[in-house]
Amino acid sequence: MTSPEHSIAVTPNIIRIAAAILIGPDGRTLLVRKRGTQAFMQPGGKIESGEQPVSALARELEEELALVIDPASATWLGHFAAPAVNEPGFEVQAELFLLHISGPVTPAAEIEEVQWIDPDGDGGLVLAPLTRDLVLPFYRRALLTRTAP
Repeated sequence: MTSPEHSIAVTPNIIRIAAAILIGPDGRTLLVRKRGTQAFMQPGGKIESGEQPVSALARELEEELALVIDPASATWLGHFAAPAVNEPGFEVQAELFLLHISGPVTPAAEIEEVQWIDPDGDGGLVLAPLTRDLVLPFYRRALLTRTAP
């Protein structure tokens, strides 16, 4: 068990989020870019105190993309951590979920742009470290495992 002093020193540099690999009917995945930033990332957002990650994901997807999901349809993929792209000196810790969607998405709140990309590449976009270094490679490996003989 960590002491309160230790927790206080570490916690301010951590951003806890729930994020999703959203897969459309054509197999492409959705990435979002926040207003005033350059990097694209997984949709999702910060987990509020006492909130379950899947509930945070459902709330954020509705707020940012006007996308209403059934939390039971989200498959938890794991915990991932990387440097935060828009907050220097912070680490983003993500609970990652997989969701297949068929409905439209509309950028709202702080989301300025959405892009559907083939998960085999980067779509020619600037990507956040979490997406570039962990999420997309993880998803590619999962796809290869499923299609391997």
